[in-house]
Amino acid sequence: MVRPIPFAVTALALVALAVAPHAQDMPSAPAAKEGSERPAWQAHGLKVQNPNSPFDEVVSGLYFRSKETQDMQADDFNNPGFLAVEQGEELWSKVDGAAGKSCASCHNEASTSMKGVAAAYPKWNEKLGKPVNLEQRINICRSGALKAEPWAFGSSELTAMTTYVRNQSRGMPVAVKVDGPMTPWFERGQSLYYQRNGQLDLACASCHEKNHGKYLRADFLSQGQSNGFPVYRLRDQRLVPLHERMEGCMQDVRATPFKPLSDEFLALETYVAWRGLGLPVETPAVRN
Repeated sequence: MVRPIPFAVTALALVALAVAPHAQDMPSAPAAKEGSERPAWQAHGLKVQNPNSPFDEVVSGLYFRSKETQDMQADDFNNPGFLAVEQGEELWSKVDGAAGKSCASCHNEASTSMKGVAAAYPKWNEKLGKPVNLEQRINICRSGALKAEPWAFGSSELTAMTTYVRNQSRGMPVAVKVDGPMTPWFERGQSLYYQRNGQLDLACASCHEKNHGKYLRADFLSQGQSNGFPVYRLRDQRLVPLHERMEGCMQDVRATPFKPLSDEFLALETYVAWRGLGLPVETPAVRN
């Protein structure tokens, strides 16, 4: 007589099968072979700028995508993220708020005044006594100089303006500073990057440091660089801010995510930017 397998044992076996392919200390999927639909990302690495970098070379997420996606990003007419750049350009000169000003009232032409600015964010804000990222800096200007209501995170306006300002630095190297008062935030972000989370017990490093260049189910893992954000995600058919993507990653490992623009995500953004020092700003990038 065959005895039935207890339900608890069956459940544990299913959990083990679900988690095992994702654990960083388990045998990983083979790297993509040359000649497959994925490009040879190894040919596009840049020498690291910091001896403490976990990488031998840093590689933009662009080169972990298909040739078709790379071509879409490179063509400003076909890159769907440029609709947000155009929207941001309109908002730049739009008068808003009680002060009767626009961004252009103080900063004139964005192509000149914003060149290189976004490449250095997150950045220390002396008045607040903490770093701010670009979205926060935009809203500080709105509530201060413009006397206007801050835009909500994830709103089309804030995402478009963030994309437009970052686009003025396109091609310039990521140059975030992590010394001085930024050091504790950098260290906090580093700790969060290696912290395992969720039911799947995975950290950012589990995918983007230990297993980049390999498949996770149907996805080809990158180094998780932030130089292209906000990015146009083909899956979502819209631009996605960095903190929303981080939020999604935490949900993917069955963890309770931090809130966008929280201190935790701000520290993590600082550390991730440091990991990509020297990579060119690509905003708006296109990803899967």
